[in-house]
Amino acid sequence: MKPVEAESSSPEVRTLAERVFQQLQDAIVRGELVPGSKITEPGLSRTYGISRGPLREAMRRLEAHRLIERVPHVGARVVKLSIQELLELFDVREALESMAARLAAEHMTAEEIAGLREVLALHERQADLKKGEAYFQREGDLDFHYRIVQGSHNRMLVTMLCDDLYYLVRLYRTQFSASGSRPQRAFVEHHRIVDAIEAGDAELSELLMRRHVSASRANVVDRYAASLRESEDSPA
Repeated sequence: MKPVEAESSSPEVRTLAERVFQQLQDAIVRGELVPGSKITEPGLSRTYGISRGPLREAMRRLEAHRLIERVPHVGARVVKLSIQELLELFDVREALESMAARLAAEHMTAEEIAGLREVLALHERQADLKKGEAYFQREGDLDFHYRIVQGSHNRMLVTMLCDDLYYLVRLYRTQFSASGSRPQRAFVEHHRIVDAIEAGDAELSELLMRRHVSASRANVVDRYAASLRESEDSPA
């Protein structure tokens, strides 16, 4: 496919950069671009049929969202957290998302809660969840956790959880959350959290979200550790 040429400041380039950003971040979150793998502009340009200007803009956004990192003498690669970094990320998530759930119980409108239930109804129809294989949530308004943070009506929390850390959290939540009965259990926990929020029970909402994220943390860390062992045992 021939790369599209355009000026880097034009609306067309910004649109192309947005499209490529969405494609790349989805590929990273789903694991199609493996954590730690090297990525190059020529390779991505060939894959997506886009010129260097829009691609560089898309890669800058990926770097800002912590999905890729620049390594001296290596270049750009897909982010790969250590176990310690992953634990720290989930510690932050547990503290902040439980706070968001408490605030959501105090501030979410009836319309927002109805929208949250609609999201869960949509999730329930997903083939991966029905089979118990995974619980993949699209980003933004189709993401249960994103909607609750938005419902906290706390701009500082929204900035931290829906912007600064969102894509990194989503990456590990997506790739390592499907294990055994965890997808179905997570879905049931989501319903209980919404029930508490709808009842206006701030204390219970906070407790249930803390337990939910803690269970996800344990599952993700176990899965991640297992994946590291498998990579070490596999032949070079």
